[in-house]
Amino acid sequence: MDIKKLQKVLENCPCGKSHTCDTEVVEIYSGLTPHAGEILEKAGFPKKVLLVADENTLGVSDAEGLTAALNSAGFEMKRLIYKNMKYARIEQVREIEALCADVDGIISVGTGSLNDICRVAAFESGKKFCIFATAPSMDGFASDTAPIIANNFKKSFKARQPMVILADTKILAKSPVELKAAGYGDMVAKYLGIVEWRISNLLTGEYYCEAIAQLTLDAVKKMVDLTDRVTADDEEAAGAIMEALVLSGAAMKLALSSRPASGAEHVVSHYWECYKVVRGIWPEFHGKKVGVATLLLTKIYRNIAERVTEVNPVPDHTDWDEVYTHFSADQIPEVKALNNPCITEIIDLKKLKDNWGEIRRFILEGLPEPAVLEDLMKRAGCATEPEQINISPELMEEGLHYHFFMRYRVLLTRMLPMLGIDPMDYIK
Repeated sequence: MDIKKLQKVLENCPCGKSHTCDTEVVEIYSGLTPHAGEILEKAGFPKKVLLVADENTLGVSDAEGLTAALNSAGFEMKRLIYKNMKYARIEQVREIEALCADVDGIISVGTGSLNDICRVAAFESGKKFCIFATAPSMDGFASDTAPIIANNFKKSFKARQPMVILADTKILAKSPVELKAAGYGDMVAKYLGIVEWRISNLLTGEYYCEAIAQLTLDAVKKMVDLTDRVTADDEEAAGAIMEALVLSGAAMKLALSSRPASGAEHVVSHYWECYKVVRGIWPEFHGKKVGVATLLLTKIYRNIAERVTEVNPVPDHTDWDEVYTHFSADQIPEVKALNNPCITEIIDLKKLKDNWGEIRRFILEGLPEPAVLEDLMKRAGCATEPEQINISPELMEEGLHYHFFMRYRVLLTRMLPMLGIDPMDYIK
């Protein structure tokens, strides 16, 4: 994958901004693992490194020769090996930082949470960063932000974009079906992300880049074209899916925003996750939850666009004391900080009313028919119903009503109370 060519294409972008990408090398091919050391050496990656993995990811990568390849290329490695990494917590970021004083780079062997804690630690400690991916399970490989749980609240942290991304399709193809389906669920969320980005640009003038939006949608199309091969032990499909996921993450860095990759569906997923984390419950894989939230919100948004032809917005009259009852004590300070000032203060009610027809058009043109999306997701092995990710009807409703207080971001869901619309009335 030629990341430099991508940057070249975006030179002199009509949006007027300069798009930069810190990732220099992306190599995805069959049998890559024994060559990992020489690829890193050629890229100029530092030789003194901290390797971070869990027992599962290190096991599958070493079975193909990763540690041997790094040793033979002269890499000096400290190791931090977790039993089974499921949560990306700030405490783990600090643990990695404490081990970084005498190394110059961090290599994350894995995906998801492992990558997230490493990219934040690499940014905060000023170290070079490399990902050796073991599953095509999420879209953040090339991102420069990471969602981390701090005080039982999932928020976005500034992070180091990897200098090098490596993936062996032998390993990717053999990864668990649930993880590959999670990657698919994370990618179909981009439909909503782009629509929400366009809505915010229309209403508030928030920066929007059509070229980056199209880059993201092209990556989604690449994955959708492979729908029936997602769950198979298929190296070609696994490699193409991995490339699509890398492109999506790169789009976030190019836009200097997570807008190209996420909308309300990600925040709903974060609400569900934080609710469970507080109670010590395993919250399921990120992309698995995001996929369910994407289908749910696609139904709601399209139904609203089809049925509500005119709106008469009213000022935001949030009952904050009532809102706080839906968050734990340690989450409330974060909620207060993110809502002071409140995002609704920048929304012009007249503009919202006057542009409702255009918003409806964005939704109907930008989001797939729910039945079509559901069929695609099922064929890719994705969860499609809240009960499949252990979300009760009560928690589903709570997430729809209170998720947007977890982000300072213009989302259509945040405006629905001002329009007198309850999303629960538009699920079917």
